[in-house]
Amino acid sequence: MRQLNCSVLPRITSPRGHSHLDGLRMVAAKRYISAPAQPTLLSPKFTVPWLKALAMRDHPTEPSPVAQETKGGLPPLTPKRMTDSYSSYTLEFGKDEWLVDAYVNSTGQLRLGTIFMDLDALAGVVAYKHAGEGQTIVTAAVDRISLLYHPTSFCDMELRGMVTWTSGRSSMEISLEVVALEENKTILTCQFTMVALDPVTKKATAVNPLIVETAEENRIFARGEERNRFKRALASTSLEKQAPNEEESNLIHTMWRESQRYKGKYHASDPGSGVEMPENIVYVADTQIQTTQVMQPQVRAQKEQHCMQFEGLTAPDLSMLHVPTYLGSDGKSYMIFGGLLLRNSFELAFCCAAAASHSRPRFLSMSPSVFRESVPVGGILYLTATVVYTEPAPAGGSRVQIRVDSKVRDVHHSSLRNTGTFTYTFDTEEEFKVLPKTYGEFVSYIDARRKAEAERSWADTSDDVPDTLEASVVE
Repeated sequence: MRQLNCSVLPRITSPRGHSHLDGLRMVAAKRYISAPAQPTLLSPKFTVPWLKALAMRDHPTEPSPVAQETKGGLPPLTPKRMTDSYSSYTLEFGKDEWLVDAYVNSTGQLRLGTIFMDLDALAGVVAYKHAGEGQTIVTAAVDRISLLYHPTSFCDMELRGMVTWTSGRSSMEISLEVVALEENKTILTCQFTMVALDPVTKKATAVNPLIVETAEENRIFARGEERNRFKRALASTSLEKQAPNEEESNLIHTMWRESQRYKGKYHASDPGSGVEMPENIVYVADTQIQTTQVMQPQVRAQKEQHCMQFEGLTAPDLSMLHVPTYLGSDGKSYMIFGGLLLRNSFELAFCCAAAASHSRPRFLSMSPSVFRESVPVGGILYLTATVVYTEPAPAGGSRVQIRVDSKVRDVHHSSLRNTGTFTYTFDTEEEFKVLPKTYGEFVSYIDARRKAEAERSWADTSDDVPDTLEASVVE
């Protein structure tokens, strides 16, 4: 345990002999002791303080460090094995109650959003180990996150991953998993798509080829190709590219006719006419919730400097770890860490599902979701969550699809940019369904329905999504 040196806090006494700082000294002591005994994967490791980074950006006095590093061009491509990028990180929850405190939510369960942040950071490290020095790595997409197992206590967990597929150009698939060590069971699996950029031109650049040797590696690589084809097929069925078919058009008409039966502000002719809408039916528009947040420098991404071997590292060894990011031309980061968007969008989706169902939702999976643009420090981030689709869950209740749209404005609100869309699926104990009203809502409903049907056809969906709601330590 850490030893507290209270001598660093000055003791100022009053004429009566009582210390004015006794209370402050105790508060400071508690804050010091209550910090995790081990740093987390996301402990700040900035190379330059924010004020200095701003000064360097606004008043550059020397050539860009990034330009100096890449002056001779990027290094030649070197084929690498899957195992060359393998990295792991252990969360020793069983040994450190204060580490648990950094990952627990208000009800005593594992805060999954924080694990998602760790996974994004680890994916960056894996990608950098494969791509090598001199390149900037960005998160392009989260291809899927699937919750497979619900641990019943805070046991030691290991996050591990490696490059499992490359496009032959600039993108890499990073496959990761979280494993409960004591029970040796996989809690969740996920895949990230990371892209390499030239740090000066910001254009995509080729990454090292992937060597595939063994039968198992060939199987893993082939699975990555299947996932890539699945993503492309899913994108091709978007209603932006493919109009509703006859069955879907009939479904839209049926739902519209149903909405006209109910009293209320959405009734086409007379809000006072019609029958009362059942309590378990909710209009899509009424499920929408939004958050607004100023992006502060404390949550900016961190510059990659040295990505050393860290297979089997535990938390105390993480002082050597730096997370790759999108950099400014001076080599400093002015963008928000992508994992923050994952955590915030997930937690907003959770709240949206809870509010619509009036029950505690259980996370099942995250569908392929794309980071369209980076979010700058100082930007105003708007996250909007909507229940876009519901269907009966296999074990009772409802299976709910939440879409979270991410947009950013500058502080003057003179521009608005779409930075990404994230799709989460939950099961709820209470059964309910959503009813679209506008054409845009019907389009979103049908689009979400197509995604749900496509994912059911995906070869291992039945393994990815449990059909039972059991008590666990995972929210």
